[in-house]
Amino acid sequence: MTSFVLKIIAMITMFCDHLGDAIYRSISPFNYIGRIAFPIFAFQISEGFLHTKNLKRYFIRLMAFALISQIPYILFISLFSNEIKLNIFFTLTLGLIAIWLHDYVHKDISTQIDIKIINSAPNTFFKLVVEFIPVIAICIIGELAHVDYGWWGILLVFIFYYFKNNKLAMNIAFITMCIINYGIDIIQTGFNTVYIWLFAFNILPIFLINLYNGKQGKKIKYLLYIFYPAHLLILYLLFNFVFVA
Repeated sequence: MTSFVLKIIAMITMFCDHLGDAIYRSISPFNYIGRIAFPIFAFQISEGFLHTKNLKRYFIRLMAFALISQIPYILFISLFSNEIKLNIFFTLTLGLIAIWLHDYVHKDISTQIDIKIINSAPNTFFKLVVEFIPVIAICIIGELAHVDYGWWGILLVFIFYYFKNNKLAMNIAFITMCIINYGIDIIQTGFNTVYIWLFAFNILPIFLINLYNGKQGKKIKYLLYIFYPAHLLILYLLFNFVFVA
């Protein structure tokens, strides 16, 4: 399965998710399908970091569309919520920053500290602590900024990168993240089937990601960027002025 196919699946399932929000204004089967989208987007960011020829340009592109998408996003969520959040592009951008910071610390800073300061300390443990501090900091920033999916979304982007060379560990980490995401809700609601279905569909993307063959396929770089704010704005206009509830 190519990157192109994964992106198309993510776009379709994301549209289903948002269509369900616009129609029902509460959790519906459309939202079950929508749980497939974000993990694929998160995985694509980790792949983008590994394969981009210009990281600075990649970051600027993500940030630019985060800003462009914010007004359509606010308008769309106003259909069913008064909550003010930052859209998914901000989440993905922070995930990219978390990967970059970890990579920078891993390659440069941790090695210098290892040599100069802690010759007698357990090197592996210390490096892990130092390397993960920036990731934790970015997750906290994401929570304070109220990005979509919060710390969970940022950490998921990072996990796909961190376990890029170990599929078993990546699968275990991903499933653990899904349990964290919905486990508390499942228990608190007395094993409500709604949250069980959300959890089940949240796990599904890992099977698709495991089928990824490392190839790009057809190039649709800007289609996804444009599709996100465009479909949010179209749904808002349709359900606020045409299909008035």
